[in-house]
Amino acid sequence: MTNRQSLFARAREVIPGGVHSSTRLNKAIGTPFFAARGQGSRVWDIEGNSFIDMCCAHGAGLLGHGHPAIAEALRHATELGFLNSFETEYSEALARKVTTHIPCADKVRFCSSGTEATMHLIRACREYTGRSKIIRIEGHFHGYHEMIYIGGHPPEANWPDNRKRPYVESPGIPSELAQWIIPVAHNDLEALERIIHEHGEETALLILEPINFNSGGIKPAPGYLQRVRELTEEAGIVLFFDEIQSAFKTSLGGAQLDYGVTPDVCTIGKSFGGGLPLSAFCGKAAIMDRFQPDGPVQHSGTFNAHLIPVLCGLAFFSEAEQPAFYEHLRHLEQRFHEGIDRIIAAYDLEMVVPHYGARFDIVFGRSTPPQRYEDLFVHDRRKMLAFVRGCYEQGIYFHDYGGSPVHHGYSIQHSEDDIDKVLNVMEAVLLKLKKGA
Repeated sequence: MTNRQSLFARAREVIPGGVHSSTRLNKAIGTPFFAARGQGSRVWDIEGNSFIDMCCAHGAGLLGHGHPAIAEALRHATELGFLNSFETEYSEALARKVTTHIPCADKVRFCSSGTEATMHLIRACREYTGRSKIIRIEGHFHGYHEMIYIGGHPPEANWPDNRKRPYVESPGIPSELAQWIIPVAHNDLEALERIIHEHGEETALLILEPINFNSGGIKPAPGYLQRVRELTEEAGIVLFFDEIQSAFKTSLGGAQLDYGVTPDVCTIGKSFGGGLPLSAFCGKAAIMDRFQPDGPVQHSGTFNAHLIPVLCGLAFFSEAEQPAFYEHLRHLEQRFHEGIDRIIAAYDLEMVVPHYGARFDIVFGRSTPPQRYEDLFVHDRRKMLAFVRGCYEQGIYFHDYGGSPVHHGYSIQHSEDDIDKVLNVMEAVLLKLKKGA
């Protein structure tokens, strides 16, 4: 039987680093998780071991593994011949679903990844406003392209200098591009007001995650999003919600519906592809109509609105529109967080588990939820790695992101029994870490 170590060694011979996505190397276990199959809430590795999946495709697997509605969508796509690079009645139907449910969405276009979605929509915002600069919130993640992979996640050594010289987050990105990025602290309205006063006339857009899943699950402070909406509107700056992760985790309308703040444009993705690569960007017609062929801005791609993910997107909406869908997710959320809060209190653990819908973060080294990116510098990465490894050894799969305080979650196919098993393992592992074993 092939084991994960030997497969990883072979993969490294033909794949850079042995992975097709850098974060797939799970440092806690020393290799990627080489999956053999998945069904429901569980995933099996190539050695035949079964795990309750608490990664769920980084948020894309809200329907779980092998959902019958997705299987039926794939069967339908087979009957239709997969139809690549055509417009179909199904893409129009899916677009109408998005515009029905997402408050800011007058019109929508589909693509494959969140990186694509933010890249194309940023370009339209710049053309629409005739301005070039971008205000971005520290700690928020918006994809890996050169336009925005700057100033978001500076290491502690580069903070707070990040606000004077935005940190370029990967070699290969020209440092000159940092001149277009203006980082600002999360939940700091005074700083934001000052930045808009100084740079508003040259700023095209302000981009943020309504829920900062990629840095500790930070939520907006009361009134924060409402004031951001007012400030951007007054300055003629496009307000851009990146809801690739937050969309559909608690409702069909996303965080913008939950918080009652409607941006000018937004991106959505992850969950609504049903596990297939599907993202979208949408917004006010005045901005969306800037795309060709009606406007001057280019957006094209062979695989945009590919039949297979579009049919899976329709299948997702068909499931999520059922009343029991979010009722079940809310029940799991309550059960999990009441359980983990009990464990934290019982053993006086210095950790917090911020959450929003079916996703949550784990932060070691704090006893109160973080409010800003810099609050996470106390996070204990070594303890996080040990926690992930301990859970893995007992059949619970949390994905590791290099020990970072990044999100985890569950799916509609997870059960109460699954949640209870996860909590039992978490309790045992955390108690062992507490004792220093």
